[in-house]
Amino acid sequence: MTTESSRTGRPPADGISTFKGQDRALRAGRLGTGGLLLSVLAATAPLMVVAGVMPTTFAVMKIVGQPLLFVLLGVVLVLFSVGYAEMSRHVHNAGAFYAYISRGLGATAGASAALVALVSYNALQVGIYGIFGFEVSGLFATYTDLSVAWWIPALVAALVVGALGWLKIDVNARVLGVLLIVEVALVVVFDIAAVADPAAQGLSLHAFNPDTLSGAGVGTALCFCIAAFLGFEQAPVYAEETSRPHILVPRVMFLAVGGVAVFFALSSWALTVATGPSAIVAESQKQSAGLLFGLTESRLGGTFTDVLHVLFVTGMFAAMLSFHNVVARYAFAMGREGLLPAAFGRTNSASGAPGTGSLLQTAVSVIVVVVFAIADDKPTGDPTVPVLQLFTWFGNLGSLGVIVLMAAASASVVAFFVRRGAAGAQAWRLATSVLAGIALLVIAVYTVKDFDVLVGAGPGSSLSWLLPGIIGLALVVGLAQGLFLKARKPEAHARIGLGNEAFQLDKAAEEVS
Repeated sequence: MTTESSRTGRPPADGISTFKGQDRALRAGRLGTGGLLLSVLAATAPLMVVAGVMPTTFAVMKIVGQPLLFVLLGVVLVLFSVGYAEMSRHVHNAGAFYAYISRGLGATAGASAALVALVSYNALQVGIYGIFGFEVSGLFATYTDLSVAWWIPALVAALVVGALGWLKIDVNARVLGVLLIVEVALVVVFDIAAVADPAAQGLSLHAFNPDTLSGAGVGTALCFCIAAFLGFEQAPVYAEETSRPHILVPRVMFLAVGGVAVFFALSSWALTVATGPSAIVAESQKQSAGLLFGLTESRLGGTFTDVLHVLFVTGMFAAMLSFHNVVARYAFAMGREGLLPAAFGRTNSASGAPGTGSLLQTAVSVIVVVVFAIADDKPTGDPTVPVLQLFTWFGNLGSLGVIVLMAAASASVVAFFVRRGAAGAQAWRLATSVLAGIALLVIAVYTVKDFDVLVGAGPGSSLSWLLPGIIGLALVVGLAQGLFLKARKPEAHARIGLGNEAFQLDKAAEEVS
């Protein structure tokens, strides 16, 4: 295989990522279409979106046309996936986003993207511990009369997720798959029940009317809704662990984004049918995350609702595990290429999992949960710290980072094929990447502009610039690291984004010597 290193004739980096032994590569052939799809879809946490994100969007943004927003976002992300999937046929690297950006926009930009990705996915994963701990605490209070502080189940979950991170990815895929399938099935049952027993306005399609999207809240509603899709873009992260990445990764991406768009559009429409389009905003403001459970209680009974509560928790656990795996693989890819200490670029000899990256993510999770637990003076009865702060702050912080990465990846796709002289052959794919990139940039601008609304802070709150500033800081620090490597260690700089290709080159060189 011809790589950028072989074309430039640059030797391996001196002292960085020697790639000796199989522990420098993730094990191939361990994931098929089903396992990869389940691992990717688990991050979307469908029940968490239906029970949490959708009522919040209806209540805060007062946008009845949320189902139409999911359709529109599905179109944007399909456009994004066209170029992104084509790129995945040429680049197989566990550091997907930053590897792609390196190949298109250069290694320095790739170093910046790597740090943004590491911060963003860590934030998304850690944020879920807040709402997870609060919901588990509520289950204990409801069914056992025990008062359990939210941070206790959150810390237990962090340790369990960390332990599973050391296991084989196929074990994790089975865990994620079982939880996901049951979760989706129950939401579908609710959708059917809502259609069978609509509110007074009947099977109204008003939520798909473009007129419902008028108003100042549309841009911010897009920010809420795009977070529901996050996970589909993770498919290339597992490319090295599939037997046919050039086929499986694009297939899974399109299945994921298409399936998620249809599922969420229909489920949000079912909520409007169950309450009536004219009442959905008021009911969401009144019941918040309890909206779905109240609707299932009246239509499907208490037992079904109890099971749904449990699946709400297990679905969040599946999402945490999925994001954990992605963070560990980004850390592995960065360690393998000298952007993190070399220890992160090694896998466990027993399982082949990126163990050091898994430990890093677990440590970050535990530290953040402990900090927020110390700041919480009402650990059981007040959801402010675990839900409105930990979950909301970190969730929107991570979402902003991934939106920025997707916009940069769209630009990178164009640059990659233009530099290879394939602009004509890939013209229609480049056009879709340009359209997607523009749309994603617009969403990113709205996200920053309305960040105070997204995190529930006042207009003058420092959070409106402090939290987005974390992504900006990661971007700048990553650029500085890339420029440093370019000036002081050009061989290491040339390897950024090569991933397993660099490993294969070094392996061949060792065999020759």
